[in-house]
Amino acid sequence: MPSVLIKTYGCQMNERDSEQVASMFLAGGYELTKDEAQADVILINTCSVREKAELKALGKMGLLCSRPTAKPWVVYGFMGCMSQSRAASLFRDVPRLDVVTGTQQYHHVYEVCNRLLRSRLGQNITEHFRKGAHICRTQQEDGFQNAIRDHLPPSGNCTAFVSIMQGCEMRCSYCIVPSTRGSECSRPAADILQEVRELVARGVKEVTLLGQIVNRYGREEAIINGRSAFVRLLEQLNDMDGLERIRFTSPHPIGFREDLVNAYTYLPKLCSHIHFPMQSGSDRILQLMRRPYKNEKYLRLCEAMREARPDLAITTDIIVGFPGETDEDYQQTKAAVERIQFDNAFIFQYSPRRDTVAAAMDNQICLRVKEERNHDLLETVNRIAIARNQALVGTLQSILVEGPSKNNESRLQGRTSQNKPVIIEGGTAEVGSIVPVRIDECTGFTLYGKVE
Repeated sequence: MPSVLIKTYGCQMNERDSEQVASMFLAGGYELTKDEAQADVILINTCSVREKAELKALGKMGLLCSRPTAKPWVVYGFMGCMSQSRAASLFRDVPRLDVVTGTQQYHHVYEVCNRLLRSRLGQNITEHFRKGAHICRTQQEDGFQNAIRDHLPPSGNCTAFVSIMQGCEMRCSYCIVPSTRGSECSRPAADILQEVRELVARGVKEVTLLGQIVNRYGREEAIINGRSAFVRLLEQLNDMDGLERIRFTSPHPIGFREDLVNAYTYLPKLCSHIHFPMQSGSDRILQLMRRPYKNEKYLRLCEAMREARPDLAITTDIIVGFPGETDEDYQQTKAAVERIQFDNAFIFQYSPRRDTVAAAMDNQICLRVKEERNHDLLETVNRIAIARNQALVGTLQSILVEGPSKNNESRLQGRTSQNKPVIIEGGTAEVGSIVPVRIDECTGFTLYGKVE
């Protein structure tokens, strides 16, 4: 039986795409492996959001392709965002590379790789196969969003990612995603609901809806009774038997309507957590970023959601050191963090991406200043986040049990509705069950407690 190894870099959407590819290989008679020496097909699903992710993927593939003891017939492939943006040029960086498939070609990956492997195994293996086949499939396809199916999350998982749309049309000046993920298009609601039903039948209790700008799902559809297509989808999922929790990521202030804020008041399965990228607290920098809103709108949306759901945890993304960012701009970002009291934040030093407007801007910030601002803001975020976690000590929380702790299999681990990790000490609980846990201790970003 041939085997395939799939390594994933990047976001939850990449993880979901890798699961789709894995399901196709399993259906074709392959087995999944983590052993590089055993694999007959090796695929790396790539990210292009930051240069570091691209360099990591290129470095890993270069090492794999240069192994002197590797089977000569192994098929090596890149897929995902870096494949979409760099396409055939990747063969120059890794000559032994066989296959490059883009973000709208995931449903063809198995077909291409299997055909190539079978042809090699049917011939005498020679040094010819160490040159790479150089098959490139990055063309965009109409209706690709309807091919996002055949989802198979890892065995035993009680949580799953569900892609509900593809692409982005916002054109932020620092972002390469519109050129790697294509135009914005939504999946039919019936397909999404059927996928979730199948996941629930396999034991999934929690789904996370994915989209580049997830709250713009179905924006071409009419507003019905004051509710957008996205909110109507949330309502249908909330009514689904067997599904216990609903999450979504990541929304954008544009298109964030009052109906979505109100959804937190009447949809009990909608988790008390939202990851809501702010990027900057300075209106001047937001304008340079081509983020079409003012920071006050973002802040008021956060406050409105917390008013609708008082226990709501808000996490965010922030870029420091964007071209032209002054100390005053940075201080405005820091003030916004203090005002909202985020439960956590991913802070990124601005990284120029090729073919983006920001990469060609004047007043690029030096690395030293970017590092200073990153360190300073991280200290602020961590102080606030730890204090908010510490406030949960002594409270009773509903925890979805996800499985044994990664560091100690005698303990269980799970998450609160607010997406905070919890280690459950003592007692027994079934994976996939939601149990009441009294929080006894907080060690920074992890909570500890016992089942009551």
